[in-house]
Amino acid sequence: MKAIIGKKLGMTRIFDEKGTVIPVTLILAEPNIVTQVKTQETDGYTATQIAMPQDKKLNKPQTGHLAKVEVKSRVLREFDLSDVTVGDKVDLSQFEVGQKVTVSATSKGKGFAGTVKRHNFHCGPKTHGSNNYRQPGSIGSAYPQRVVKGIRMAGHMGFDKVTVKNLIVAQIDSINNIIYIRGAVPGPRKSFVSIWSENV
Repeated sequence: MKAIIGKKLGMTRIFDEKGTVIPVTLILAEPNIVTQVKTQETDGYTATQIAMPQDKKLNKPQTGHLAKVEVKSRVLREFDLSDVTVGDKVDLSQFEVGQKVTVSATSKGKGFAGTVKRHNFHCGPKTHGSNNYRQPGSIGSAYPQRVVKGIRMAGHMGFDKVTVKNLIVAQIDSINNIIYIRGAVPGPRKSFVSIWSENV
């Protein structure tokens, strides 16, 4: 597996040799540091923990955990990497243009939203004294005298972990540590994004 953590910069467009417009998302992916290698004997499962360096103040547990690699970071993710040891660097050189990757991030939070915005419900009559313009309507019959689980209602919208598969690497800027991914990537600007590929 190939993996890295980055920060979403925003979207733009590039052009291929034929002049076709390609919408891309720019992700700043500076070299990550391997902070821990978990094994079946010590942790009960195998995984490799990597960190994206940040200039942030850490608390004592975080400082002690990252003392071996001498790096400051609050962004830690686990992947199934192979042939790495604590202190190794993981950069964009492992990815190739045209390669399919999977991207995971936290989507934009929309706060408390009604059923029309959250679930695309239809509106009711707007005129003739109707009081059911943006209301959800009936949520069930008499039985079973409770709200059935999973029913679509108003509530917290967004701020969920979203994973998008089969996105294509359009371009790699190894000098500025920026990877161009074709299409949209979940999350707002400056949010943290996990990029990985199962292809070895």
